[in-house]
Amino acid sequence: MSIPQSGGGPIESFDQLAALIESGSKPKPDWRIGTEHEKFGYLTDSMMPVPYDGERSIRALLEGLRDRYNWQPVMEQDKIIGLTRNGANVSLEPGGQFELSGAPVANLHETKAELENHLTELRTIAEPLGIRHFGAGAAPVWSHADMPMMPKGRYRLMTDYMGRVGTHGTQMMYRTCTVQVNLDYASEADMVQKLRVALALQPVATALFASSPFFDGKINGFKSWRSRIWRSLDDSRTGMLPFVFEDGMGFQRYVDWVLDAPMYFVYRDGRYVDALGQSFRDFLKGELPALPGEKPTLSDWADHMTTVFPEARVKKYIEMRGADVGTAPWIVALPAFWVGLMYDGAALDAAWDLVRGLDAETREGLRVAASKDALEGQAGGVKLLDLARAAVGLSHAGLAARGLGEERHLAPLVESLKTGHVQADRWLARDRGEWQGDLTRLYAEAEL
Repeated sequence: MSIPQSGGGPIESFDQLAALIESGSKPKPDWRIGTEHEKFGYLTDSMMPVPYDGERSIRALLEGLRDRYNWQPVMEQDKIIGLTRNGANVSLEPGGQFELSGAPVANLHETKAELENHLTELRTIAEPLGIRHFGAGAAPVWSHADMPMMPKGRYRLMTDYMGRVGTHGTQMMYRTCTVQVNLDYASEADMVQKLRVALALQPVATALFASSPFFDGKINGFKSWRSRIWRSLDDSRTGMLPFVFEDGMGFQRYVDWVLDAPMYFVYRDGRYVDALGQSFRDFLKGELPALPGEKPTLSDWADHMTTVFPEARVKKYIEMRGADVGTAPWIVALPAFWVGLMYDGAALDAAWDLVRGLDAETREGLRVAASKDALEGQAGGVKLLDLARAAVGLSHAGLAARGLGEERHLAPLVESLKTGHVQADRWLARDRGEWQGDLTRLYAEAEL
């Protein structure tokens, strides 16, 4: 989840809200790839989550990376909660999931190199401490009570709020991990087309990357429990955004939706001010109960935009948010899939032709089917395996058109499409076989 944003000074006109998003528009030569992934850390002797404090801890990992590899610390009060370096940052999810938000890079080979460098640095610090990391969409064994809470004011507020809306919010916060990619757009029209394709094909990404068939120490009945969790979290800020496919969609329409999402907080002087359930529209009028008489800044608006969690999200770029994390080749395969579809005009047009006939009911049905059955799912007469084959084929063509040899990073997806089996299917087979119900065996299987 996001660190405090730096959007700018006072909001003097309502038009500035949409203008902030519009300012992300870039000419194609300036388009970049920003990949984010989260992972679970565990203590190798106890197989339990890594605590924040102590000799063998997340704090020790952050301080080790800071001291050895010249990362700059991000502090909250007197606690180190993240790191920054050369456009990249390391941050913490609520339960200690360790996240790398990569720097914007020009191609997928740079994405792969950045990931490998990060994992090498992290292992160098972690292994002497008896700490390892693995990539899976949900913690297979640990209970909620097992998870530490990171010392971030934002998470304390969100934990309370998630307990009052939906039914699965704290599971999402503390016991899931994702991989996503942030991609650019050239204009409002380009943003709309890309967002529509991103939302309509997000069930394909969910299916292809499904890696969370276990939860609370047992099979949970879903290939992507992480995706299932998101369907029972908070309807005011999640979902497939049917309005995006309506006439009149643009920057302002997206702003209107974000404004209707209840607030979480306002960040002031290094602390989070509780604004749970309050209205950003009231804030614009100086009528926010949490800060009476005070009006927001663009930084406040940028923060508020990070508190909505649809399957694809717009800021000054578009975030593709529908995938479980996996092992390193899968982490690179996720940006490869979307770059191939989004950064070649012919591939993007063909992808829109592929999904433009799907109605909202079918898109939502595919989302549900993907979480439960992955590539075996179907809805509205559409089979996810067929849709995935078509989408990956278009992505491959789009990457080939870039002329950089990036299409090889789709290899895990190509293999899954040959067999119809994703990471979740393979792990379920191992659980029935050599694991014999010992789900801690997954930690080594999914090691990063």
